[in-house]
Amino acid sequence: MRNFIGRKRELDAMNALYNRPGFQMTIMYGRRRVGKSTLLQRFVEGKKAVYYTAVRSSSQRNLELLGNRVMEVLAPEVKGLAFHSYEQLFTFIGERCRTERIVFIIDEFPYMAEADKALLSVMQKHIDTEWLNGNMYLFLCGSSVSFMEDEVLSEKSPLFGRRTSQIALKPFNFLESAQFIPHYSVEEKAIAYGVTGGIAKYLALFDVDKSLDENLQELFFSNYGYMYEEPVNILTQEFRSISNYSAIIEAVATGRTRLNEIADLTKLEPSTVAHAVSNLVDIGILKKEYAITEERNKRKVRYGLADHMFRFWYQFVAPYLDIIDMGAGNLHYERVVKPRIPGYMGEVFEDMCRYYTLLLGVEGKLPCMVTKTGKWWGTNPEKREETDIDVVGLDITSKEAVLGECKFKNEVLDKKVFEQLKERHGLIDHRYRVVKYLLFSKSGFSDWIMEQQEKEDILAIDLDTMYQVK
Repeated sequence: MRNFIGRKRELDAMNALYNRPGFQMTIMYGRRRVGKSTLLQRFVEGKKAVYYTAVRSSSQRNLELLGNRVMEVLAPEVKGLAFHSYEQLFTFIGERCRTERIVFIIDEFPYMAEADKALLSVMQKHIDTEWLNGNMYLFLCGSSVSFMEDEVLSEKSPLFGRRTSQIALKPFNFLESAQFIPHYSVEEKAIAYGVTGGIAKYLALFDVDKSLDENLQELFFSNYGYMYEEPVNILTQEFRSISNYSAIIEAVATGRTRLNEIADLTKLEPSTVAHAVSNLVDIGILKKEYAITEERNKRKVRYGLADHMFRFWYQFVAPYLDIIDMGAGNLHYERVVKPRIPGYMGEVFEDMCRYYTLLLGVEGKLPCMVTKTGKWWGTNPEKREETDIDVVGLDITSKEAVLGECKFKNEVLDKKVFEQLKERHGLIDHRYRVVKYLLFSKSGFSDWIMEQQEKEDILAIDLDTMYQVK
């Protein structure tokens, strides 16, 4: 069995609250498969805990199942006792928690709350009148990010102000993802991150005794593979009808980044597209992007895929399902997918480089304290053409910036790339002074780049270096 990987900060925070006397309450949320349940299971090891995963069923059924679980843990000697309401059940748990430290976890909480509209208010009453005087550590956990934010954390929620902490569990970054496949080369580690998006469940599916190619073929390009229908399964769990959502994701995956472009390609009404895109942003599949330093410029808003796995699937799996169903998935991978992976990785590599730039800033390895990174795009007035800057790191206090270019190619990065980047130094907000140029390359650098680093304020960073961070 694979060892538990990562999440040290989250576990430390949870254990600190566990060791603090009195009632504690943590709200945990994040997209499906990100590792919430695994983290909670790790946390409760050695602790007395009632762990219940809600089901998409009636309120009565969830009450029955939760009641059974409570009795198994807190009163196994009592047989056949059933609870007729959440009030009864919550009172029973509260009494048991008066003197004893007990962790009470409801996973997939939105299923319970949606089936019983009064549940949040009932829970609020018990927190205020009974649980606050005891030693319960309550976790409410959910994969529906919009529900957890709007109905549990927001000011309109009956539970507002009662939480002790909240954990928005994110996918693993590229460095954490590499721990799942420690024996792969750095390029293979990057690709594995790029096709899974750092989602814990998908990374855990990689067989460390098999090559990257073998894992990708078995997971994505076989109709028996786990990832073969994974995006469809996720969308089905989130939405009643997925056809419009799937069409919109496919449009974004093929480079349509603005609402009007998506509407034109999908032939959907603009209002339908806007509503669906908003929902996809809420659940973390799409992201709304702004050109950094120009967040208020509505003309520079575009949408991209926040989830790399969805982008990979819609580019390389969805259009070829017939071929894969015929059993020719391996052939399709070798002839079509594998040669195009370096191009696909360009956008992934940019995300990796922006994260790495933040790390450099935090560690004091840049001339300024970078606290914000992003991308810039727009018109270069001197050349009268559209251009972009892959990495922009900002020190918003000193008004200093670093600019970066990223190349995930099988060739060294040379003088021409640097000169093109330097030409763009005046395009971002004029209040920021550029103090360093960052060059990121999968395959290394020309002699000129290496010789001119100090003279030209260049920092050259290859893929090996990026994976050496501890």
